[in-house]
Amino acid sequence: MAQKFLFNVEHFVPFPQSEYGGLWVVIAEHEDECFDLISNRDDGMNQQFYSKLRQNVEKSTYYALSDDVQSGIVEEFIT
Repeated sequence: MAQKFLFNVEHFVPFPQSEYGGLWVVIAEHEDECFDLISNRDDGMNQQFYSKLRQNVEKSTYYALSDDVQSGIVEEFIT
């Protein structure tokens, strides 16, 4: 199996467009999968902020996992 990472991504959409955002904890193989998992949860509602989301994924902290685990959103703290 491929190496997985635990990503900690901070992403907010500014008011008044939305109060969407917060901290996302995601298990993914790479940045692109992390971005896809978060944006899929959004259902396209905030597409105008996806470029900022990609930047936030790229600058997020991440940690290599030693166990083989399934990709997905582990936790989200959003407003």
